[in-house]
Amino acid sequence: MMLFLSELQSSFARLFFVVGCAILLAIILKPDRTAHRVLLLLIAIALALRYILWRGTETLAPFDLTADWFFSWSFFALEALSVISSFSAFTILMRTTHRSSEVEANQAWWEPGAPPKTAILIATYNEDREVLERTIVGAKAADHPNCEVLVLDDGRRDWLQSFCLSRDVRYLRRPDNKGSKAGNINHALALLAEEPDSPDFVAVLDADFVPHGNFISRSLALFHDPAVGLVQTPQHFFNPDPIQHNLGLSRSYPDEQRFFFDHLQPARDGWGIAFCCGTSSVTRFSALLAVGGLPTESVTEDFMLTLALQEKGYRTVYLNEALTEGLAPEGLKEYVTQRARWCLGLMQIARGRLGPLRRNGLRLRDRWSVIDSVLFWLTTFPFRIAAMVFPLLYWFFNVTVVDASVPEVIDYFGVYMVWVLFVLNFISGGLIIPIVNDVSQLLGAIPITRAAVSGLIRPHGHPFSVTAKGGDRTKVVIQWRLMRPFLILFALTIVGLLAGIVSDRFAYNDAGDGKVVILFWTIYNLVILFVTLVVCVEMPRVERHFADKPERTIIRADGKFRRVWMTDLTQTSARIRGITLRPGSEVRLIIRDVGDAEAFVLERTADGAVLSFELPQDQYEALLKRLYADGSVPSVGYTRLAAIVRDLFARRY
Repeated sequence: MMLFLSELQSSFARLFFVVGCAILLAIILKPDRTAHRVLLLLIAIALALRYILWRGTETLAPFDLTADWFFSWSFFALEALSVISSFSAFTILMRTTHRSSEVEANQAWWEPGAPPKTAILIATYNEDREVLERTIVGAKAADHPNCEVLVLDDGRRDWLQSFCLSRDVRYLRRPDNKGSKAGNINHALALLAEEPDSPDFVAVLDADFVPHGNFISRSLALFHDPAVGLVQTPQHFFNPDPIQHNLGLSRSYPDEQRFFFDHLQPARDGWGIAFCCGTSSVTRFSALLAVGGLPTESVTEDFMLTLALQEKGYRTVYLNEALTEGLAPEGLKEYVTQRARWCLGLMQIARGRLGPLRRNGLRLRDRWSVIDSVLFWLTTFPFRIAAMVFPLLYWFFNVTVVDASVPEVIDYFGVYMVWVLFVLNFISGGLIIPIVNDVSQLLGAIPITRAAVSGLIRPHGHPFSVTAKGGDRTKVVIQWRLMRPFLILFALTIVGLLAGIVSDRFAYNDAGDGKVVILFWTIYNLVILFVTLVVCVEMPRVERHFADKPERTIIRADGKFRRVWMTDLTQTSARIRGITLRPGSEVRLIIRDVGDAEAFVLERTADGAVLSFELPQDQYEALLKRLYADGSVPSVGYTRLAAIVRDLFARRY
């Protein structure tokens, strides 16, 4: 008997076939094998091309001076540019490089007894003392035998000068703040160049980034190749970013930058186009002098430095090892401002002397690198805004943006999207979660789009915005200004959807399956907008450490020694369980690598107590070293889907 399937059933059959192939290939293939990555990503490119050709030939309004024609083709143009950007990204991801074995083979490549001198530059402007203390302590704990730590203070603070003097750290300040961070570092480079004992290498740290003890020695190993001008390492964070924190996903979903640092940068390194990200990098001093220091024509001087070095024949390589950790932006305003600044800086580079269309000494692949970055900023975020706005045109004005049947959408869009999600999660270990990923893009879409357009039209004359770190984060804060456009979109989407469903006045011409497509699209947008609104409610922050790895320790209370579990440890407090203590009572707590600490019981908990302590300086620095400069990075590096669902439901608003 011949089995006949309807068009819808056939579409679902093809979708399930793709899902089955994905499950099977995830078992057979290896994400680090270049041939396997190429196969999967070529299929992704083919499906993307199939999808966009279908969109351009089957779903658009015919040419006519109508709203349908204008908005249909406008949305398609944005979508097509985004697909072109994805072609570039897929191509980059076909390769990957891991340099840990190269580091092991070239440790201490220099002549015995003559370790190269390394200057560790800590650029600071307005960071709090507790932020700077841990960075300085970590820098001084470097295991490389020939290091000098310099604090470059653009805030010109006398207390910081005194602190550096007491810690045997060199302090520099300049008379003005010209050139912002790049100018601050260039001022230090000029002074170092005039000294008879100039450094061989320069490490750059943001004021909130604490290096591990082996950061310098591991990075220096890659300079065995004289063509290497800069070694970049990833940025890890000991605090959750605003999306993780406000959704309660700090322990189940990685920070938004993990895909870039753990997977995209190694892939770029495979093509020879990894780039400097500022902090957590080490640069050959002679190479810096050869390019005249850090460029100041762009607010993303780090990316531009890579291009300037490459023009002089120096390579940038990437060491994908967790060797530093710092503060992710803790507030949404800072989070969005930081990304808008990155976008603006890329547009300034594209319009500048080292732009991809200018006559300069860059390789073709370097030009591709800049174009890829510009395409990402210029297409991803405007398209995200359009995806939220265009369905409203149907509900309020009867404008059909995508004229397609449900089987066609499943067959072309569904198959493409399922395959892309599989490939990206296969490569990254599950970092791409659709709704959370969409929210992270939507949050900054408006200011980033504004920065992209203004940066291309008028690349210079924009103020430099410093990403604030630290400060009081102990209260609930609703970011009304950031929330307002999403709240308006959410309300309009609800009104339009309800009116289109229940009111005869809004019952326009029957769009057939097209109306079902718009309905699904609208509901998905409501979910995205709702989660975005939730993220705009900033929850209080409490610093925590090794919360998932409690350790056994000893406490002395009422003259007796007891073994307890310590579940949290910060610079001034600890949380223990396994003992009942009176609030206000004094105890002694033994902290590994720190020693015996006097503490008092701040509050009683259901299974123990919270202790507060104040350590003498030597113990305090030992604690800072333990918390920030030793051991593994505490940030989440992979996604746990079941835990994400649990944490979302457990979040209390």
